[in-house]
Amino acid sequence: MCGRFTLHHSPEAILERFRVQEQLFEFPARYNIAPNQPVAVVTQNAHRDGIKALEGYRWGLVPSWAKDDSLGAKMINARSETLSEKPSFKTALQRRRCLIPADGFYEWKTEGKQKQPVHIRFKDSRIFAFAGLWDEWNGPGDAPLRTCTIITGAPNDLLSTLHHRMAVILEPQHEEIWLDPNLPMENALALLGVFSDRELEAFEVGKKVGNVVFDDPSCIAPREESEEDPSPNDGQLSLL
Repeated sequence: MCGRFTLHHSPEAILERFRVQEQLFEFPARYNIAPNQPVAVVTQNAHRDGIKALEGYRWGLVPSWAKDDSLGAKMINARSETLSEKPSFKTALQRRRCLIPADGFYEWKTEGKQKQPVHIRFKDSRIFAFAGLWDEWNGPGDAPLRTCTIITGAPNDLLSTLHHRMAVILEPQHEEIWLDPNLPMENALALLGVFSDRELEAFEVGKKVGNVVFDDPSCIAPREESEEDPSPNDGQLSLL
């Protein structure tokens, strides 16, 4: 699964990386992005003329037919193998695909009774894109709520030592194709392969990242360099 990630590059670098035409979301550097928070999302068909825009959607997909928005807490990830079958994701897969920019993410490995956070990123710390889906829910408020989910699939060799799933990282040459609203569903699914671990690295970080109140550069410092959080919270399950 993917329950935490980072995006600390400058907005200018992110806009250039994805060739965004319109920025509709202002965001600071983030080192500990958690579910139910607004995240940067790149869409192509959410606005006029198919313009590519960067927006802020709440992480945790709420289907348009949901009775209330609490369902989003269970929808932070979507399994690639069942996207075309699940009512929660099938419509979004057909016409509401998105990119979710990131420059790293976290997984927790089990060490006895403890969970040790591990930070995964490209060796050159580049920006990349998770494959995502979005939807729009019209609740009691004045404005519709737009939410998103990160697609997961089988892990590569590096991630398999940490978890049996990993977030789907799109190949850069597939990002524009993924956003194309005219792309048939079966062609979109074919883009969700296992991303090679050849250019990735993983290292242990301090357990403070398990607490959402911590969101600063120390979250991604290698374990021996980080200052441990003195609080008893040492696993991501206590935070979601």
